[in-house]
Amino acid sequence: MEYLPIFVSTRHCQAIVVGDGLLAEAKCRALLKTTANVMLFSTQPTPVLLQWCHERRLQLETRACDLADLKTARLVYAASDCDHENARIAQLAREAGIWVNVVDCPDACDFITPAIVDRDPVVVAIGTEGSAPVLAQQIKLELESTLPIHLGTVARAARHFRHRVRQLLPGLPRRRFWTDFFQRSTQQADLSPAALESTLSTLLAQHQAFAAPEGEVIFVGAGPGDPDLLTVKARRLIQEADVIVYDRLVGDSILDLARKEAKFINAGKKGFGASVPQADISAHLLREASQGQVVVRLKGGDPGMFGRLDEELSALTAAGIKTQVIPGVTAAAAAAATLQVSLTQRERNTRVTFLTAHDAKGYAEHDWQQLVDTDQTLAVYMGRRTAAFLQGRLLMHGANAMTPVTCIENVSRRDQRAFVSHLGGFVEALDAQQFEGPLMILVGVAGAVGASDLRAHGSLVGTADAAHYASY
Repeated sequence: MEYLPIFVSTRHCQAIVVGDGLLAEAKCRALLKTTANVMLFSTQPTPVLLQWCHERRLQLETRACDLADLKTARLVYAASDCDHENARIAQLAREAGIWVNVVDCPDACDFITPAIVDRDPVVVAIGTEGSAPVLAQQIKLELESTLPIHLGTVARAARHFRHRVRQLLPGLPRRRFWTDFFQRSTQQADLSPAALESTLSTLLAQHQAFAAPEGEVIFVGAGPGDPDLLTVKARRLIQEADVIVYDRLVGDSILDLARKEAKFINAGKKGFGASVPQADISAHLLREASQGQVVVRLKGGDPGMFGRLDEELSALTAAGIKTQVIPGVTAAAAAAATLQVSLTQRERNTRVTFLTAHDAKGYAEHDWQQLVDTDQTLAVYMGRRTAAFLQGRLLMHGANAMTPVTCIENVSRRDQRAFVSHLGGFVEALDAQQFEGPLMILVGVAGAVGASDLRAHGSLVGTADAAHYASY
């Protein structure tokens, strides 16, 4: 972000608008919704601006603005049709050390006024950093039709009740009280101050009588990386969590969905690399849940797919901690989807085997003779460090060296890369293309990677080979 979204206090604040016509009128209209003292410098004020001056809602000066006029201002708007005049005002504001907004010129602005959905004191601000104001207005219109008109009434009632709630309820019970109130208030017919006060008082008494909140650990599948692949339930739970314990494969775009007040604990692991011991992860979960916190244990892909779910569940169950498991899109399914290929195909394979080539002790041994069966697809997770081992074992047990292999790095993310090779050459291709991110290896699937994509990714197979593999 180039702009930090903030709400600036306008109490005892002087805001100056310099300009004429509808531009100045629009800026004044927004400012007059606040408690700021508005001063307008305009040589050609509109009838509306004159009316506001007559009503003493703003102070009007029908002359040019100079440096001395800015001494007591906190915010300045340059809203003239003349670019030269706007530049002059911006220069004066900076000389005076005051934030300035220059209409239709984001590069000259110290701040930008966003599109606003006003349910005072609930205010939703939509900004595009000046790049697409029409888009911001479209979003505003959608929100206007979604948010109830009475939100402001409910928020004002809550504001007057906050001090009492803070005195009687600690952190987590207090947040649950407010969640309960706001959910009920959206369905309450009578929104008079007396009725809302009664609802708040009744709910407060109920929540005071509740036992200490019971902690819980919810295992949530974060999918392969793209936040759009989260389930609706997963997204909601992430937003509600008190504590987020997350894996290395969970990206910032998913963590950003959590509340800013949530506690974040990194429990990342890397194959044959630095990692948080499993005992420490279980200890984190037990400690936080025992304190009454709602803990979301975010696992890349699906929690039950090579995620050591059983070990963490066992530790929590033994301690009497409540648990849930929310499935997620596993990397193999997402990889096949992004490549527009099926993991199964009639007359090609009747089985799909999910495996990892390493375990807690290092390289993982399998029934390799069974795995070279051509009637199946192999979906190999976390295979970067063990690619040569996988290749050697399969070839040693009779696999065809020309079996197609598709390698996909950073599945579903914007930096996803993929190439099609063959069992005898894919390890060298991985090294040549410097694939170091989380890797999915599909053995027996060529993928819908076109010839142009193959060349772009530096694949070791030619167009004819690619066509052959695609029909494998």
